[in-house]
Amino acid sequence: MAYRKIKVLKGDITKMETAAIVNAANSSLMGGGGVDGAIHRAGGPAILEDCRAIVARQGGCKTGEAVITTGGRLPAKHVIHTVGPVWNGGNHHEAALLANCYLHSLQLASRHQLASVAFPNISTGIYHFPKDLAASIAMETIVGFLEQDEVLQEVVLVCFDDENYRLAQHYYNQYIRPEE
Repeated sequence: MAYRKIKVLKGDITKMETAAIVNAANSSLMGGGGVDGAIHRAGGPAILEDCRAIVARQGGCKTGEAVITTGGRLPAKHVIHTVGPVWNGGNHHEAALLANCYLHSLQLASRHQLASVAFPNISTGIYHFPKDLAASIAMETIVGFLEQDEVLQEVVLVCFDDENYRLAQHYYNQYIRPEE
């Protein structure tokens, strides 16, 4: 019954009242543009402070991996930072790395006993991952995880732009609706 746990919304991820939101971070974890910059600005200095501690401990975050910090001033209590792959034509394991972003973020949320998590469209901005393929990978990975996990009660795909929203809805209907 994974479909009951998934929502697709168009909006601003920094306003989500889920237990955690996912940040499409860069490997330095020091903030950046797009979603990453918006989350750091909205959440305040506590997020960067936690990121600095992670960097001191492990040297950043590799592509496809995930780490967790406080949510600072965000409505979400936690931020899960994951580093999406830069699209280089599809012959450099980009699809597997993107799937790992979703999988490792979901595993981290479950391990921390978080009931809900919201994702942006990872890698579809300045990293130029094809939006159609990214939406398919996201939905397939989330559905597969939720079929096995009992901790997460809600996963929200928060789309900033119309194209990502339309594609997320399309794959929601393709992967989920047949279960109803």
